[in-house]
Amino acid sequence: MRYHIDTIPVWDAIKLDGECFLCALKRKTEIGEVEHYLGASVMEPDTRIRVNKNGFCNNHQRMLYAVDNRLGHALMLESHVAETRERLEKAVKQMKSASKSASGASLKDKLTGKVPNAAKIMEEAASALEALTCTCVVCDSIEENMGRYLHTFFHLYQNDTEFRKKFEGCKGTCIPHAAELLRLAASELPGKALPEFTSTVCRLETEAFDRMQEDVSWFCRKFDYRYYDEPWYNSRDAVERTVNKLRGWCVGTEPNPKD
Repeated sequence: MRYHIDTIPVWDAIKLDGECFLCALKRKTEIGEVEHYLGASVMEPDTRIRVNKNGFCNNHQRMLYAVDNRLGHALMLESHVAETRERLEKAVKQMKSASKSASGASLKDKLTGKVPNAAKIMEEAASALEALTCTCVVCDSIEENMGRYLHTFFHLYQNDTEFRKKFEGCKGTCIPHAAELLRLAASELPGKALPEFTSTVCRLETEAFDRMQEDVSWFCRKFDYRYYDEPWYNSRDAVERTVNKLRGWCVGTEPNPKD
């Protein structure tokens, strides 16, 4: 199969032979997106419009801050805060109006429904306020890219024998990505291929957890004086690998080796 812009990243990720090639792919995409939003794109109108509307979640704000490009970060924040301020003002007015109505109404008016339901209005205003922090342009970009990469994964699985063998011999994926693969399989694969693919994913996960359980148990034993002189085998990073297998990469060594 001819390599192209989408197949190369998927191939590169699975060749790493890590605990979850999709986590490696997602992390590489995430880092690339953070760098993108602090690079030349900071002055692009389309980028600023997206940032102004959606902003960044706390995790990606932390990543942006860690890059130590304060000016680029500040330029993004400047216009985003201005737009958020307008939306905030609407929620504040709604909140103040609801609280004033509730405080000035008699019990009879409340019971007879002659005044608006203050609790409902306050809830709506609070939800509008909360909505200001529930979007992230980096998360959106990652989701869009990963959707394309997952489609590419299934295309390679069906059409590239070498890739299929590589997948069948890999260490599997984390549980969240295994669930995602199985969820998409019915729509991405022909019906006759579904049982075999499902069996492969389940086998890889079972084998991985057998290995994880053994490594974690040996890691714990190494803190018993009776095993002090025994080798660590493959258990030194068992905690990190197990956590990442359970929830997706979040601790320990980056899933992509440094260049």
